Amino acid sequence: MRELRIKKKPGWTSRLSPSLAAFVTNPKGMSGVIILLAIILFSILAPMFSEYNPHRRAGKPHVAPSYEHVMGTTRMGKDVYTQVAYGGRISLGVGFGAGIAAAVIGLAIGISAGYFGGRVDDILTFFVNVVLVLPGLPLIIVIASLVDSAGPLVIGIVLALTGWGWPARTIRTQTLSLRTREFVLSAELMGEKKWRIIFKEIFPNMLSFFMSGLVLGTIAAILAEAALSFIGLGDPNAVTWGTMLYWAQNNMALQTGAWWEIWPPALAIMLTGAALVMINFAVDEITNPQLKAGRKIGLIRKFLKRRGRSADVF
Repeated sequence: MRELRIKKKPGWTSRLSPSLAAFVTNPKGMSGVIILLAIILFSILAPMFSEYNPHRRAGKPHVAPSYEHVMGTTRMGKDVYTQVAYGGRISLGVGFGAGIAAAVIGLAIGISAGYFGGRVDDILTFFVNVVLVLPGLPLIIVIASLVDSAGPLVIGIVLALTGWGWPARTIRTQTLSLRTREFVLSAELMGEKKWRIIFKEIFPNMLSFFMSGLVLGTIAAILAEAALSFIGLGDPNAVTWGTMLYWAQNNMALQTGAWWEIWPPALAIMLTGAALVMINFAVDEITNPQLKAGRKIGLIRKFLKRRGRSADVF
């Protein structure tokens, strides 16, 4: 008798591109995306989650978390839950704005310097070295002392203009190694335009470095905004996660036992950073062949251990 073989229908991931399908099936990447999307939607849809105004008094001072005030109130009677939701708009805006700007500038300058070489490389490398020695936080402190307080927009612009140096240097080094590869040389011999070679041949190989620069730049910008606001150099009238920590410190929240003023913004910053790091790990595993091979070997070892076989060959 012939054996009946049941053909499995291809899953929905088969309709996606290989890289996107690999990311969707990566537990770290999808966990980071879900957490990050939840935080972003919570901030964008803040009016739907709270009826209070983050700048106005909503109840009695230092009320512990309750049904009416889920995360309690501050010393000024403002609702902490509302401030966390609205504060995420500015904190995430500064983080993603500065991170994306720094990553894009670093990508453009790094690829241009590495691919064109010659005088273009010398000029762009000079600017990269200048940016690398410019300290972002001290520069913001100086600006804040001149204008009384540095708002989120000023912080974001300074971090974007001073944060693209390391991504540009890393991408330039990788581009120098790619410009002599066979697929780039063959594209040049076929008469392809330089911009097409950059976007079609070189840029896909820089996705991992671009995402790393984007993620690390975003995390650094969020932490920098929070740190500067916490020490009083930001705009105290703006509602951000950093200014929440600043007012909690001024109001002696820990000394009075009002822990709910500190933990919500701190946890929001921590979860955002953790989500971005998980996304970065997933992108590295997909785009880096060595990490991909290490992941496969780890899966094989687990399989052999379950079967009771030796995994020393790996």
